[in-house]
Amino acid sequence: MTPTTDGRPLVAKTTALVLGARAGRGRILLKSRVARLALLGLCLAGAASPGEVLAADPAKTETHEHREPVVLAPGYAELSYPAPVPGTYQLPPLGPATDGVVLDSQGQAHELHDLMGDRLVLLSFIYTSCSDVNGCPLATHVFSKVARKLAAAADLEGQVRLLSLSFDPEHDVPAVMRGYGGRFQRTDGADWRFLTTTGIAALKPILNGYDQWVIRETDETGQPLGTIAHLLRVYLIDRERRIRNIYSVSFLHADTIASDLRTLLLEELEISP
Repeated sequence: MTPTTDGRPLVAKTTALVLGARAGRGRILLKSRVARLALLGLCLAGAASPGEVLAADPAKTETHEHREPVVLAPGYAELSYPAPVPGTYQLPPLGPATDGVVLDSQGQAHELHDLMGDRLVLLSFIYTSCSDVNGCPLATHVFSKVARKLAAAADLEGQVRLLSLSFDPEHDVPAVMRGYGGRFQRTDGADWRFLTTTGIAALKPILNGYDQWVIRETDETGQPLGTIAHLLRVYLIDRERRIRNIYSVSFLHADTIASDLRTLLLEELEISP
């Protein structure tokens, strides 16, 4: 009789497995040809039926779910088509950029318009614990790529400011934003600020002004889960505090943003006296 690695005869070990299946210990998969033959003999002898072995208690049978693969947003890859040529199109104003009181990463209060200064601005709403790869991490990734472009382009140097504003002020206090921003801020000239607010009361009118909805998810008892459902939107704002473009997941890409920034700069040259 063929022994197993633990010294027991194969049939004896197989019998134990069969009994275990009868006790509801889970699904059994026997890959060895010898083991399958031994098991068949036991089944024929009345020890168990194949159905009992291969279909233990369905409630306790291990199942393997296959998740759908995550499709990354275009902003993570190279642009699949030529970026629009700056100046060959227009970006009509979409409305005023809302003001509000925010906190910088040092805890100092500012008017949002004051932080925009005299720059072209890219404004994103994020929260630091977002786990949706095509959500807040996408906005931060694209901003990081834009920051590299700004640092390498003489015509954009000193013209643009990046603002990342949290919509989770209870968790994303200034110290958290400072730590988060420290992983992305560059020392080669790109101007990127990481902001939060004192609380929901200060945040809500800003979100309303930009039509940026967020939903704090809760369980069936109403307790917060710590996750926030939101619509990813990034805003391009000109020096007159007007929104000139709004980027969604499908259109947020560093190359198209760079073209839009240059288009606004060319527009300024055309209207300057």
